[in-house]
Amino acid sequence: MRVTRYSRFEGELDQIESAELMQMIQEALLGQGLNDPYDPDPDARPSMDDLFDAILEALVERNMIPEELLAEAMNAEGDIRETTLGQQIERAIERLQQDGFIRREGEEGGQGGAGASGESRFQLTDKSVDFLGYNSLRELMGGLGRSSAGNHDTRDYASGIDVSGELKNYEFGDTLNLDTTATLSNVITKGFENASEDDLVIRQAEYSSSAATVVLLDCSHSMILYGEDRFTPAKQVALALAHLIRTSYPGDSLRFVLFHDSAEEVPLGRLAQAQIGPYHTNTAGGLRLAQQLLKRENKDMKQIVMITDGKPSALTLPDGRIYKNSYGLDPYVLGATLREVANCRRSGIQINTFMLARDAELIGFVRRVTEMTRGKAYFTTPYNIGQYVLMDYMQNKTKVVN
Repeated sequence: MRVTRYSRFEGELDQIESAELMQMIQEALLGQGLNDPYDPDPDARPSMDDLFDAILEALVERNMIPEELLAEAMNAEGDIRETTLGQQIERAIERLQQDGFIRREGEEGGQGGAGASGESRFQLTDKSVDFLGYNSLRELMGGLGRSSAGNHDTRDYASGIDVSGELKNYEFGDTLNLDTTATLSNVITKGFENASEDDLVIRQAEYSSSAATVVLLDCSHSMILYGEDRFTPAKQVALALAHLIRTSYPGDSLRFVLFHDSAEEVPLGRLAQAQIGPYHTNTAGGLRLAQQLLKRENKDMKQIVMITDGKPSALTLPDGRIYKNSYGLDPYVLGATLREVANCRRSGIQINTFMLARDAELIGFVRRVTEMTRGKAYFTTPYNIGQYVLMDYMQNKTKVVN
């Protein structure tokens, strides 16, 4: 985890702006620290107490609490909220509400409202999700040494407004992007009175494609086991990808699917606070839902970006029951999963897999998926997965996806 160290904060805590405070508690808002890693609750939602504790921890880590306020809080016999430090943190939470970053459950608008802190719940607003996506993108792209990319390039040309391509003779139906020099050269040679349509020369534009992407996020139990949180980096990548597409590829579409014992689509606004669970990995169910979403899209390119750390271990039966087997690579589950992969290939959907584990069985499974859909496979870690995902997404736009 990257931690920014500050010098001692000399001003009042009330002077901290909401945007700076959101950046300080970003990992806490996206992370799994509010859930039980041994018995995760997929419906867990952070409370106002959790938000208070996250702000307090961020201030302590960054050495931003004046010594006298910290001493008063540590020596307090009652509730820390009754101390000067506690009251300043409560005011900071109110500012987050007033500035539209959080919303207490039950409030209709994005502005602050009444209600005491404690076990009451809060939600991240659209403004907050966009802010977190922007920060994640800035951090990840900073590691790449560049900012963002333009529209999705291909090897094809078209006669459009962007005149960066080669010259060609005009044909009926082309956009009339006349190259004045070449056209006048043809006309002058034969005389203006003899000019014809054959003398027209246009400059081609690079054809920019559009893409439909479904990010398939594994939220099974293994994503937070073994002392490593793999789910939070995956969510950060998804938020960064959403911000990148919204700002640089406005013609593209992006959907999110969580898969565990089953699979469901989640809107971007809910993704930031999504939790781990239930336990198993229904890859076939996730792929099936992703295909259904992509069939609704009229885009040049369709792809699934699958982020997972485990082998398929669950399957939805025709009667709706969930068949589960966590021991080894079950042939029944594997067969059903590969059938969904084959369906993706027939529909022209590419699967790009980012595997957060390196078991021999997993490597073999991922290679088969990659070969069947002519996709890509990366065996990565939670620390660099964001750079891999974003590099692959942008590089896809300079190639024709067969």
